[in-house]
Amino acid sequence: MAPFPATVPKSMYVCICNGVTDHDIRQAAKAGCGGMAELTMRTGCGACCGSCVDTAAETLEQARADLQPQCGNVVAFPGIRHAA
Repeated sequence: MAPFPATVPKSMYVCICNGVTDHDIRQAAKAGCGGMAELTMRTGCGACCGSCVDTAAETLEQARADLQPQCGNVVAFPGIRHAA
């Protein structure tokens, strides 16, 4: 038997009831999914027994945070006061 190819991303099932993986949740975040209610509408995740909701919400939150642009190199300018 051939070994598992290294190029295939490994996923874990988050919602067993509807077969939703962490990869599916990251894809939904990338497509603009805004929250758990929308994730449920898109994927069915959390619509049955609900035991996946906490993990799904954490995965979605992390995926959305990972998509935010990094701004560590941005310098904040001081506020400019206008003459009264």
